[in-house]
Amino acid sequence: MTDAKLKSVLERFQENEITEHIIYARLSRAQKDVRNREVLERISADEYRHYQFWKGFTGTEVKPNQWKIFKYYWISRILGITFGLKLMERGEEGAEASYEKILPVIPEAEAVYRDEEVHENALMGMIEEERLQYVGSIVLGLNDALVELTGTLAGLTFALSNNRIVALAGLVTGIAASFSMAASEYLSTKAESDHARAMKSAVYTGIAYVFTVLCLILPYFILSSPFGSLGATLGVAVLIIFLFNYYVSVARNMDFRKRFLEMTAISLGVATVSFLIGRGLGHLLGVDVK
Repeated sequence: MTDAKLKSVLERFQENEITEHIIYARLSRAQKDVRNREVLERISADEYRHYQFWKGFTGTEVKPNQWKIFKYYWISRILGITFGLKLMERGEEGAEASYEKILPVIPEAEAVYRDEEVHENALMGMIEEERLQYVGSIVLGLNDALVELTGTLAGLTFALSNNRIVALAGLVTGIAASFSMAASEYLSTKAESDHARAMKSAVYTGIAYVFTVLCLILPYFILSSPFGSLGATLGVAVLIIFLFNYYVSVARNMDFRKRFLEMTAISLGVATVSFLIGRGLGHLLGVDVK
């Protein structure tokens, strides 16, 4: 590696370290939780120390990446610091290869690399976020709404072929089911925990359920074709499954592909069976609402 190329690599490391130092520092100032604020401050200090380490070799000051600061700061504020910061760390896939190239030239860099991989990952594990503590409740609400409502809408579409009636029936069914599911989650959690945690679990489940219901029914209010609406609803269902599983896979370091395919297969499988049942019952009972 030439001196010019080595310096370019080190300056890229510098830019990354000073950028992340600022991101962690800004997020720490926005934290109300004392423990989370202290963890973020420690990581921010580590990043600045690493920046100074690389500066000792380049002898130059490097400006932070303002777009990266803006992007990951607001992703972290809106979708949670665990998701935002882990997403940011995922974007550094080429860092390991770069470290391997410079180790023969700068052996001391191995300590910085280990610090990044081990120390900061351990600190990240100390961050506590309420929304991640209730992922199970959110999964329950989303999954139940996806499976139940896609099946219900599919069956009603084939049986009734009337967008307004299908949307109304789906909306009533979905909202009623959301209260039922939230109540069940409350009672289930209450048996194993206290009232406050049970109530929060119920709220997360109910909100996830209602949000999913509204998204799935929306095409029936926008489009005129019943089967076009059903196709759009199934597309929305797959999109919700994709986005949620991507979020969980990043925040919890879980297998995205397996979870996505499993939830998609279940939801679309139930919808397919409901298509057939709805069509059969509509024909058998002579129901044809136009």
